[in-house]
Amino acid sequence: MKNKIKIAYFSGSMKPGQDGVTRVLFRLVDWLNENDIDNIFISSMIPDANEQSTKFFEVPSFPVPFYKEYKFAYPGYKKFESTLKQFRPDIIHINSPCSLGLAAIKYGEKNNIPVVATYHTHFPSYAKYYNIKQLEFISWNYLRKLYNRCDLVLVPSETIMNELKEHGFKTTKYLPHGIDLNIFNSTHKSSGWKKSLNIQNKKVLLFVGRLVWEKDLRTLTEIYDQLTGLRDDIVFVLVGDGPIRKELEKLMPEALFLGYKSGKELSTIYASSDLFVFPSTTETFGNVVLEAMASGTVPICSNEGGASSSIRNNHNGIICDAKNSFDFSKKILTLINNQTELQRISENCVEYASAQSWDNIFSKQYQHYLDVIKQYSFKKTVWNSQKAINYLNHTIN
Repeated sequence: MKNKIKIAYFSGSMKPGQDGVTRVLFRLVDWLNENDIDNIFISSMIPDANEQSTKFFEVPSFPVPFYKEYKFAYPGYKKFESTLKQFRPDIIHINSPCSLGLAAIKYGEKNNIPVVATYHTHFPSYAKYYNIKQLEFISWNYLRKLYNRCDLVLVPSETIMNELKEHGFKTTKYLPHGIDLNIFNSTHKSSGWKKSLNIQNKKVLLFVGRLVWEKDLRTLTEIYDQLTGLRDDIVFVLVGDGPIRKELEKLMPEALFLGYKSGKELSTIYASSDLFVFPSTTETFGNVVLEAMASGTVPICSNEGGASSSIRNNHNGIICDAKNSFDFSKKILTLINNQTELQRISENCVEYASAQSWDNIFSKQYQHYLDVIKQYSFKKTVWNSQKAINYLNHTIN
């Protein structure tokens, strides 16, 4: 690859398998290594030494209240300043608007290094979800000021990008997430998987993600109540973990909770399920939706947030009214009762996902880096020229 640059990445967590963001970032690590691009990842949480496939630097941090799986970095850039001065990045890329992301922006401004961001998590929707109007206002105000200090903000969903623009975000550009087609594809389908769980005669409705209320899992529990009350040939399977798992197990007593899964086991679960039910309204993209599509499993998603951004309704997935469990249940039953239609949509899912390779997405991202660096250098030259002209005018006068 021509025009090699050095990139410093900042993320709230780089703990393997932590969430959708970290899965994207570790796929990015692989791509950077494959293309021999010098990089470093700075985070509050990093892999063990024997799991590190690139350069990592851990900053001091403290646990997030009520979410001990995550940590906040202490404010400021002093803890990573010497590391970055030694690394000498050409560009900085932040993946979270947390204290660490803000510190990275400040470091970039001080040292004349352009900063790119990816808008991974739609925090204002969390405030809206909990119906805390003041917190929603504070979130928008903070995020707008922070991201407008970046030279470019990549947004994986056009729906979310349009919402950001409406709230005064100035430097957004659409760049969707990709999919590893070697990992997620329909060849992983296995009748043995259902037999191993003694559900071989049931339709599997799958959910994959963190078990938190922000994923609109109350809607999922309502769908569970409605469908299991009507039919005995349906089983809900939940993959993932989180703070509300025990509560969900009480609300969905006949559902199967498999915990966190990865690798071939996760690939098999996706490909061997019948439908992917994802009611979340708080996603910026929803990697799991694309993973399901690549596996040939039809996604059924909410019409709010970014989870449905990859879906053309009734073509490569089904879109339902947000938080409307009856709409979800009705459309799930319609598909289950029409296997020809389900197969048609499944084939369209695979066709769509096959064009969303990570290599294509990361190549575009890298070109954005080069464009930002070029524009930044031009603006810096113009600024220095104007500064020199002002100095000469002052001296002559």
